[in-house]
Amino acid sequence: MTFEALKATLASRTPGRLDLASISRKYLESEGALRPAAVLVPLFRKDGEVHVLLTRRRADLRRHAGQISFPGGRIDPRDDSTLAAALREAEEEVGLDRRQVEVLGELSEQLVVVTGFRLTPWVGRVPYPYPFVPHPGEVDEILEVPLDLLARPGARRTETREAFGMLHEVHFFSLGRDTIWGATARVLSELLAVWRGP
Repeated sequence: MTFEALKATLASRTPGRLDLASISRKYLESEGALRPAAVLVPLFRKDGEVHVLLTRRRADLRRHAGQISFPGGRIDPRDDSTLAAALREAEEEVGLDRRQVEVLGELSEQLVVVTGFRLTPWVGRVPYPYPFVPHPGEVDEILEVPLDLLARPGARRTETREAFGMLHEVHFFSLGRDTIWGATARVLSELLAVWRGP
């Protein structure tokens, strides 16, 4: 699939929204439940292959320490939309000028079970090569991962886990010595399904 085809495909579908009725009252009443957040899913072509940019978060952070994730975070009062928040966070975390992002579309909302965020992922085409700069207070490393590596047989698995009285399907991607899991892996699973088409 091309970036143009991906943009058309994303425009033709309605992104999924969280079904609040299916979320337990215990969870909804927990502190900070369903705070809005957004991430950018940056895609680029490198050596003829489509890659996704991910970050390895610092190991000493209070939330999601050491995890592999997309650039993103909670919605600030200064953000007028989830897209604005995703672009701002990408600029802050990896030094990506928001004016350099071609927005391709939105993926489905995700529940970040551990921290309670209601996450909106936005897909964007970004230039490459690009002088990405990891934010020293948040990001240990910037990763450039080929989509084909994530789509290879055996790279993805799922497990069912219980949290807050609910069963959740947890996605995992094996990436060498690393494991991508949780909301990031669910977003990647949806992206790959859209990218590969019906």
